[in-house]
Amino acid sequence: MFRNVLGKTLRFLGYTVQYGCIAHCAFEYLGGIVVCSGPSMEPTIQNSDVVFSENLSRHFYCIRKGDIVIVKSPNDPKSNICKRVIGLEGDKVCTSNSSDFLKSHSYVPKGHVWLEGDNLRNSTDSRCYGPVPYGLIRGRICFKVY
Repeated sequence: MFRNVLGKTLRFLGYTVQYGCIAHCAFEYLGGIVVCSGPSMEPTIQNSDVVFSENLSRHFYCIRKGDIVIVKSPNDPKSNICKRVIGLEGDKVCTSNSSDFLKSHSYVPKGHVWLEGDNLRNSTDSRCYGPVPYGLIRGRICFKVY
């Protein structure tokens, strides 16, 4: 009796660990559903839009200009942000705000990307915190789910 219960319990724990590992790998390497919040990407992505983010692009260095990416926030590592890639390493980008009279330019350093929100007047992005390391990119948005 005790052996039977112990065997079933261990089998259940084994399956739980197996499926947990499969789920972890799927969400870490394939992608997942993300709810975007905030006005920085309006009108492209509205507040509370649900999107699908695929994670393979970041592993194979396939991120291109114009892609919308999910990134660990350089200001708050506990949160993710959603921004558009404006420049890749070596690109020359405009580093001043839209309200500044004089425009300045700089180059994106190796291993970094330049990110900006589509809503320039209401976005905290690379214009505030500078180029973002490529390693902070979590995934690339493929399509809106809802």
